[in-house]
Amino acid sequence: MKILVIGGGGREHALVWKIAQSPLVTKIYCAPGNPGTAALAENLPIAVDQLDKLLAFAYENGIDLTVVGPEQPLSLGIVDLFESHGLKVFGPSQKAAFIEGSKAFSKDLMQKYNVPTAAYGVFTDLVEAEAFINRTGAPIVVKADGLAAGKGVIIAQTCEEAVTAVRDMLSGNAFGSAGSRVVIEEFLTGEEASFLVITDGKNIIPLASAQDHKAIFDGDLGPNTGGMGAYSPAPVVTPDIHEKAMQQVIRPTVEGMAMEGRPYRGVLYAGLMVKGGEVKTLEFNARFGDPECQPLLMRMKSDIVPVLCAVADGDLSAVGIEWHDKAAVCVVMAAEGYPGDYRKGDVIAGLDRAAGLDDLYVFHAGTAEKEGACVTNGGRVLGVTALGTTVKDAIASAYQGVSQITWPGVQYRSDIGKKALERTQ
Repeated sequence: MKILVIGGGGREHALVWKIAQSPLVTKIYCAPGNPGTAALAENLPIAVDQLDKLLAFAYENGIDLTVVGPEQPLSLGIVDLFESHGLKVFGPSQKAAFIEGSKAFSKDLMQKYNVPTAAYGVFTDLVEAEAFINRTGAPIVVKADGLAAGKGVIIAQTCEEAVTAVRDMLSGNAFGSAGSRVVIEEFLTGEEASFLVITDGKNIIPLASAQDHKAIFDGDLGPNTGGMGAYSPAPVVTPDIHEKAMQQVIRPTVEGMAMEGRPYRGVLYAGLMVKGGEVKTLEFNARFGDPECQPLLMRMKSDIVPVLCAVADGDLSAVGIEWHDKAAVCVVMAAEGYPGDYRKGDVIAGLDRAAGLDDLYVFHAGTAEKEGACVTNGGRVLGVTALGTTVKDAIASAYQGVSQITWPGVQYRSDIGKKALERTQ
């Protein structure tokens, strides 16, 4: 099989890495890819939003399966475009990807199909939004309705801070058109977990549990990022919580999307808040999480390609997924200044040293090749991911890998996986 992976981040490097292990695959292309994917695939100079160019390449080169990594091309309708030309593609349609493309749609869907979530309001008017904020009180959560690369969420500690966030979004200063409508919701307390499944619109295969770390600093302090690290399994997802997530969140959502005329095929990612043995849904994403994808794929024992093909064919009933008993931890190494304005072009040292460590893989996210050197080229630069017999072992291995790598101004959290340790000790 010839497979095309669309995207150029850490998630896509992990997908390429896992797909490359399949005996079914003869050639992998990645568009646009990065220096990490270049070791396993042929990178293509095509951006993720250049749908016509991606289609032309896939069609002319006889691509057997296209795997879409990021949310942007999904929201632009790449799956519909490819399928209309008879090409097999993994990912939800444009109408289905709207579950991530509009937080207002997602909240309304949850309300309609009784999926537990926070109380909320949807606003385009500042005066109405301010009244809702003052009625609800702080802390309170303000979200840009559209896609904002995982950063369009503000947890406001005061009503004044919330009003300022709404004003910035509605004016277009904060997140452009993504913030032209805002969702404001009550602040939920508890422990977050990432609950991902693969579905063909009817059959559902849950993936292993995971937990992301959104805030930039240790202790979950500072502004939100695209994700500073993740681990799997997540002890907060007990067998009881797993069952509640499937029955109260995932199944009614998949069934609800079908009833809405938006049948969902692909990865469905539910961000959950767990408290007191109950779950509430924070948001949905229409693709693998990044960085959750990295530890999940490190733990996946079975071949991923038959699963991807089965979803693209619309029937998951004959396939399954096996998992390693080991734990996996991913620590994101980011550029100075991230998640604000960050530096680019710093030479990364120590990648060879890290590559020599057992049960560890360094996934590239924001890197580039310059004059024979690997340099920083994004906010989140690398995802250092390790396997271990326990979460504690995986944490130690991941940070051993991190200690081998450096560049000027590098930053990373030192507490990835700490919550898992507290639950297992």
